Amino acid sequence: MKTTILRALALAIALGGPALSQEKKNPLVGPIEVLWPKGAPLAVGEGEKDKPSLSVYLAPEDKATGAAVVVCPGGGYQALATGHEGHDVAVFFNNNGVSAFVLTYRIAPKYRHPCPMLDVQRAIRTVRARAAEWKVDPQRIGVMGFSAGGHLASTAVTYFDDGKADAEDAIDKVGCRPDFGILVYPVIVLDKPYTHKGSKQNLLGQRVGDPELVDDLSTEKRVTAKTPPCFLMHTSGDTGVPAENSIDFYLALRKAKVPAELHIYEKGGHGFGLAPKDPVLSSWPDRMIAWMNGRGYLKKG
Repeated sequence: MKTTILRALALAIALGGPALSQEKKNPLVGPIEVLWPKGAPLAVGEGEKDKPSLSVYLAPEDKATGAAVVVCPGGGYQALATGHEGHDVAVFFNNNGVSAFVLTYRIAPKYRHPCPMLDVQRAIRTVRARAAEWKVDPQRIGVMGFSAGGHLASTAVTYFDDGKADAEDAIDKVGCRPDFGILVYPVIVLDKPYTHKGSKQNLLGQRVGDPELVDDLSTEKRVTAKTPPCFLMHTSGDTGVPAENSIDFYLALRKAKVPAELHIYEKGGHGFGLAPKDPVLSSWPDRMIAWMNGRGYLKKG
């Protein structure tokens, strides 16, 4: 009962509408899965904000391709846009046969790096460890992020491991490398004139002046040949997080010979999600699906 009420409240906040009726209309919405039932690492409390979680949206059986995406909403590392960069995106994926898992990760001012990174890594491990239960392919699990969530997703595709074979927790035995990444108007660089200073400050806190840490979390510098294929989207009109962020990451992918696709729209601002009301920008989700299909991620079986 408590989980149902919390989910209803979360949907009400994210969507600005009657949560219970929304949940009833969308049978694809599953439970909220707490990532660490016994307590998250580095947690400083036991409230809801101390418990990173996944909202499960399983693709309908008649459409399911086996692909899955962990979705990281944006919000400058101090909020989470779980409506237009979470729920709406998950429903779009479901309609295209992809199961989606919207991540509620820990944010400032209570949490700084490395907590968000630990949360997204755990999310990927969780989906992979429970792939059979959720009927997804453990080798077709991607990560997607918007704005600061895009930075988090770019962290996931550049910071990963194969898991710990001797771990007591079965989920920790599983690798956290995503099979692909989708970065939407992402924050990438932390040491350039076009750095999004708010995200940087919220992520690093008192360590914002640590040059080694700033360099390490400018994720374009961490791209290697092992980085998974990526799709990137930005707009030239984005003054909050300039397109140079995506361009730098794309060039790093290109240098490492990692398959990648970059779309930069001439017009558009920041934080528009799927942009359903814009006749031009609204085409980007279909381009993403075409890219996923072209790389074989949406092949059933």
